[in-house]
Amino acid sequence: MILSLTPNTTLDLTVFVPRLETHRTIRATRTVYSMGGKPTDASYILGRRGIGSLALGLAAGAVGEKVAAMLRELGVTVDFIEVAGETRINTVIVDEAAGEHTTITSASMQVRPADVAALLARYEQALSQASVVITGGSLPPGMTPGFYADAIKLANERGLPVIFDAAPPNLQAGLHARPAFVKPNQDELSALVGEELRELAEIYRAARDIQAKYETQVVVTLGEAGALAVLAGRSYRIPPIPVAVSSPAGAGDAVLAGLAQALQQNLPIEDGLRLGIAAASAVCLQPGTAAYEVADMQRFLPLVELIPYPWQRE
Repeated sequence: MILSLTPNTTLDLTVFVPRLETHRTIRATRTVYSMGGKPTDASYILGRRGIGSLALGLAAGAVGEKVAAMLRELGVTVDFIEVAGETRINTVIVDEAAGEHTTITSASMQVRPADVAALLARYEQALSQASVVITGGSLPPGMTPGFYADAIKLANERGLPVIFDAAPPNLQAGLHARPAFVKPNQDELSALVGEELRELAEIYRAARDIQAKYETQVVVTLGEAGALAVLAGRSYRIPPIPVAVSSPAGAGDAVLAGLAQALQQNLPIEDGLRLGIAAASAVCLQPGTAAYEVADMQRFLPLVELIPYPWQRE
């Protein structure tokens, strides 16, 4: 069973505008409510293609109930711990003229130490049923980056692979616990190493060093430039599939889902990369976050290229 662990569950409100300008009233062309939060996104994406998972996390209020209902509609088993406050809403503004998006994050839940302890206890119990873990994302007030180190260590002790995706400082904390996979985007990798990475060779060297230091396999999503996978003993450049992008939100989470599916089904990790990139391309076609049509994914799957990239000191 695939287990997703999301400390900071989220609902995304995507607002499309002709052009994002300040000091004026802008009429939206459309608005879409959709799933948010990296691991819950991955559960949602897997559910769209009939693959079940158990979604653990913290949730609050009516927004938290809506997130849980959206997951259950796709056959995801939901086990959220109710906390005070309200599950946050991310407002994603898509500038249709520029082809860019801006995310505004609202205040989150109110988490107590007892809530964190309860979540870890429930997670530890659920690990006995799991074959792979997806975790990551931001943390609500009241939680520290050490939560991710604890969660990854608990899975490692049981021999379970963890797929981890978070921005610094959560990324550093999780890496020290040595997850099986880490999936930063280009900006997150740059923040991790403390320098702006622009060229593919620079990104490769940074990812390779992380792979060697932490013995974790690194998949870097590069937006319009595709992705770079630095695995144990081999690496691949993955060119993007040309699509008419509606919203890229959730595309990176589709890669998490692809990796998890491959691990659960004992497929080569290269197949997981193909599944992830094909689904990510399908996600980009749809408004909102993490929504896609399975037919689009299947159409893109044979188009995904894994091009060997030099594994050498440069």
